[in-house]
Amino acid sequence: MLDFSKNYFELFDLPLGFTVDAKRLAERYRTLQAVTHPDRYVVAADHEKRVSLQASTQVNEAYRTLKDPLARARYLLTLHTGDPGTDSETSKDGAFLMEQMELRETLAEAQSSPNPHAAVATVLTHLAEQSAALDKELAGLFADPSPANLASAREIVRKLQFLDKCRRDAEDLEGLIDGRY
Repeated sequence: MLDFSKNYFELFDLPLGFTVDAKRLAERYRTLQAVTHPDRYVVAADHEKRVSLQASTQVNEAYRTLKDPLARARYLLTLHTGDPGTDSETSKDGAFLMEQMELRETLAEAQSSPNPHAAVATVLTHLAEQSAALDKELAGLFADPSPANLASAREIVRKLQFLDKCRRDAEDLEGLIDGRY
């Protein structure tokens, strides 16, 4: 069914690197799901059902990982260094951290601002732009995974973790403003 020793890039027949062809990823996901989905093995032997469930789970996990830039970067760090880092690691870039504090202050003040939606939208736009720029840097660093580039990639992953957390907080605030929560 599936070769469980393959890494996620091999499983999806993608080149090892940060940049992923989203269309090819989605097509390969549908193909793998069609082959591994447990519903295809309803009348199969228990062993085949278990293997199908494991394969389907691996396909789903691989797809989620490769689809999400932060998860993909962590996975690449794991493949190259054996260590993805942790969510609790913090960036060492003081200017970046100050900028994140300012964004958090903007979010804190957004609810009481005359136009809270615009304030949150401004933060979300800024976060998206920063993430896109860092993703571009990661693509270059992972294209040449030297020890120095992997150390730089690890620092960028730390920054992306901050941006991702701030984005989720901004989206939560947006939901509060809209009355969804």
